[in-house]
Amino acid sequence: MPTTPLDDVSHVDDEQLLRGAHLRVTKPRLAVLHALRESPHADTGTVLDAVRGRHTTVSHQAVYDCLAALTDAGLVRRLQPTGSVARYELSVGDNHHHAVCRSCGAIADVACATGKAPCLHASDPHGFAVDEAEVIYWGLCPNCQHPEAAADTTSDDTDSDSTATEDEKGRS
Repeated sequence: MPTTPLDDVSHVDDEQLLRGAHLRVTKPRLAVLHALRESPHADTGTVLDAVRGRHTTVSHQAVYDCLAALTDAGLVRRLQPTGSVARYELSVGDNHHHAVCRSCGAIADVACATGKAPCLHASDPHGFAVDEAEVIYWGLCPNCQHPEAAADTTSDDTDSDSTATEDEKGRS
């Protein structure tokens, strides 16, 4: 039986991660975890493309199901900034926040404002026992602030990838 690129990669840590969350270890779940390591803040389409690049028979529904199971198990964090499709990341439990570009949609991680969860204390939590604060900073990423500088650097770079996702563009 021929091997796929997925079979060639060591998944010991991801296998332990899945087992520790009482989830079955499956090739699609391993491929989704790998895709999210490669592309933080990836949308479903990006995850699907990456998974199918490693395991061609995985369906769109299987990727949705994997993302839902991994999110429900607390292994993946789902975020959906206003006006954006859902994005997924592996960074969970650290109470970090995000900066989102209003122009291109790039997303970057931002450390918690005070370093301790919850980093914001509601003046009147209305009886809620608050244990987490979710903050999104909105603005323009460096590329959108200075588009001429971004154009100058990419036009001189013959190795630039014109198929980069919005998230990858925001990280460069």
